[in-house]
Amino acid sequence: MVFPLEELVKYSDNIYEITVAASRRAYQMAKIEDPEIEQNDGKVVSLAARQVFDKKVTFKIEQQ
Repeated sequence: MVFPLEELVKYSDNIYEITVAASRRAYQMAKIEDPEIEQNDGKVVSLAARQVFDKKVTFKIEQQ
């Protein structure tokens, strides 16, 4: 799976937010050793980004 650049270009909201969401999801997946990682040739970041863009994983901004 390739990093979803086409969706990143089309994304109209805050690009920083979605980047942080994808990187945090990638960290989670690496820690729990998600079996999907093996199916994606060990590419955690592209898989995490795809999950965020496809809304399989959601995120929210917490106000301090």
